[in-house]
Amino acid sequence: MSYCVSHGKDKVMFLTKEDLSEPSSIVLPEDDEPRGLLLPNGEINWACPCLGNMAVGPCSVEFRESLTCFHNSTADPKGSDCLEQFREMNECMARYPALYKKNDEEEERALEGLDEDDEESLNSLSNVPASTSETVTETSKSEK
Repeated sequence: MSYCVSHGKDKVMFLTKEDLSEPSSIVLPEDDEPRGLLLPNGEINWACPCLGNMAVGPCSVEFRESLTCFHNSTADPKGSDCLEQFREMNECMARYPALYKKNDEEEERALEGLDEDDEESLNSLSNVPASTSETVTETSKSEK
């Protein structure tokens, strides 16, 4: 005799050998939740697993505002009109260093691959002191 027991959100099914010898008659429902970053109507899917915990953490408001601004931006380059929102998000993330760890090694590798135009854009966006950009430029030029 087959039967099913519910444990909270889970269901445990006990089947007989006869039930297992036949093809399953269970039809799984279609996944009604979109999996991508954007919903079919073009809005941001805040439930997307690709966002991790960013949309629900202590800086979720700032994150949502900055991503929404970037998504809706018509500026050239895209997102250049969202600097204030990104600055607020970065300030919030700095208040929670245990949750939003900074990976300096990845950042250094990304900076090493920049050309001069990229460095100028980066400096204007993040107000990096000139001495830092000179170091990156010297490093980039010596690697070429």
